[in-house]
Amino acid sequence: MKEVRLALLEADVNYKVVKEFTNEVKEKALGEEVKKSINPGDLFVKIVNDELKELLGGESAPLNLTGYPAILMLVGLQGSGKTTTIGKLSNLLRKKHSKKPLLVACDVYRPAAIDQLKQIGKQLNIPVYEEGKKDPVEISKNAIKYAKENGYDYVLIDTAGRLHIDDQLMDELDNIYNEVNPKEVLLVIDSMMGQDAINVIQGFNERLKLTGVILTKLDGDTRGGVALSVRHLTNVPIKFIGTSEKMDGIDHFDPERMAGRILGMGDIVSLVEKAEEAIDQKEAEKTAKKLQNGKFDLEDFLSSMKQIKKMGPLESLLKLIPGASKMGLNNIKVDPKQLAKIEAIILSMTPSERRNPDIIKASRKTRIAKGSGSSVQEVNKLLTQFEQMKKMMKQMKNGNFKMPF
Repeated sequence: MKEVRLALLEADVNYKVVKEFTNEVKEKALGEEVKKSINPGDLFVKIVNDELKELLGGESAPLNLTGYPAILMLVGLQGSGKTTTIGKLSNLLRKKHSKKPLLVACDVYRPAAIDQLKQIGKQLNIPVYEEGKKDPVEISKNAIKYAKENGYDYVLIDTAGRLHIDDQLMDELDNIYNEVNPKEVLLVIDSMMGQDAINVIQGFNERLKLTGVILTKLDGDTRGGVALSVRHLTNVPIKFIGTSEKMDGIDHFDPERMAGRILGMGDIVSLVEKAEEAIDQKEAEKTAKKLQNGKFDLEDFLSSMKQIKKMGPLESLLKLIPGASKMGLNNIKVDPKQLAKIEAIILSMTPSERRNPDIIKASRKTRIAKGSGSSVQEVNKLLTQFEQMKKMMKQMKNGNFKMPF
């Protein structure tokens, strides 16, 4: 229980929630019959995981997309990532349902907010309805009329934020809500804001009757404990999470995966999904065969590196591995410049040098170093590490591999 309590507090779960949750788990665990085939520790972890999953909502909560057009209103404080999220969500809805979304610019106070939304719309090729710095209630009303006349299926309204909740902000949001009657009112919260998230969600929920929450910035170091606090203390379902800064960096909230993440058990499902999206299966199979046959060269290494880069920052991928914190993978920092240097060194080689690194002697190393803007020592280091990796792969194939610790 002490370890579970510590894991939850480290994940930034509200201390009251931690206390209530650990008491519930203790009651459930005491007297639970342990079968001979199961380790008591494993059964306890399962009880904790199941309880966490249940607390987080049990199952993913779907969006209400009824009505023509379906109206979604996004609200939140300044800096929560609301405008970027509205672009991501519209992109996801278009991909999933093959329908037409319209973005509406109702944040008329923040400098360049309208320009930011227009830029996102241009990037995604999704139209943006805007009337400049006019009354946001009128803009939203006119946008719905425009959407109906032009056959848009979804209307996503980007509302104004503030640095803190005040009456002026809430009155305006209330007026927009009453004017357009949205099916979804989604609060966008920065998952790194910790305990303050509870006050924010309660402040918005008292006035607007939220239908869901979107947690942003879950690609960083945060373990997402705010999700548990939000769900337990307000009962508002979490519907989406922001997983990267890219416009496809949004996922449906999955309670089971989040439970594992909060407990520091990793998220292998997300890792697999990222790999499926980014990695060319045929290319991966070809590389795997080369590895098995000991014919893996620097050209294959470069190709693999490029595919892994598509999956996102390496630090974020390492954190998804189960047991990452125990292996110290949570604290590893990978310098993108270092990876770019490795790529530059390999690209400075001729195709024959990449396919057969053994031919790279002193004069060739000097040429490669000059061509890649690096030193001969750095070229040597890369070649040595590549040889060590090949030896390790060979040992694994032959079953002779022993961990170096």
